[in-house]
Amino acid sequence: MKIATCINVYTMNKKANNQNHKTYNKIFCIGLNKTGTTSLHDAFLKLGIQSVHCNEKNGRHIKPIIKDNYESGNKLLQGIEHYDAYSDWNIPSTNHLFIELDKQYPNSKFILNTRDMNSWIKSREKHVKRIKNLDKLQEKYPDNPWYNIDKNAWEEEFRNHHKKVLDYFANRKDDLIVFDVTNGDSWEKLCNFLNKDIPNKPFPVSNKGNIYLKLNHRFKQLFNNKIKLWIKGKIYKS
Repeated sequence: MKIATCINVYTMNKKANNQNHKTYNKIFCIGLNKTGTTSLHDAFLKLGIQSVHCNEKNGRHIKPIIKDNYESGNKLLQGIEHYDAYSDWNIPSTNHLFIELDKQYPNSKFILNTRDMNSWIKSREKHVKRIKNLDKLQEKYPDNPWYNIDKNAWEEEFRNHHKKVLDYFANRKDDLIVFDVTNGDSWEKLCNFLNKDIPNKPFPVSNKGNIYLKLNHRFKQLFNNKIKLWIKGKIYKS
């Protein structure tokens, strides 16, 4: 009896260790801004993953670092390679660099963070309208789609980027997940992808403009869990 107990404990511990074993090089969130990047960053931190989102703690912006490295012919993460996860690192002119990241950091995991395009455009518009001295920036950069809230250009950017990512990873389902925080994607999807134990705490829904999105996310989580339990019940009864 004691031997059996020891074997069971050993098996459980081994399973737990395997579940939390790092099986990837880096993690890159490669969706556009306003698609749950802050939520994913907070989730990484809760999982004990060293993550950087937009800025380092010392205030350094990672977007220009990556852009400058690319233009200088350096490895894209030079100077910030000590992190394991990267989010909100890209701008329209560097969106395509996920391909270079894949080449320079093999065996990495990629997350296409996304949301409904119409709600994304509305969120982006609200974000831009909060920029200080926006009218002066619009005057200074009359052709800039970002400052001038060019929704047609934004829609084209959204569609083209998603197609490019999905086409590139078409035959590599273990290297990419599509993750939509606004549609209820949560710990189970993320942790299964990263080979991590699922935390016993709510998935972070961060940086929200209003409480509706947070409540909507929580409702969808509960609804999805109820459906899964119902399906399991049906299977056991059959």
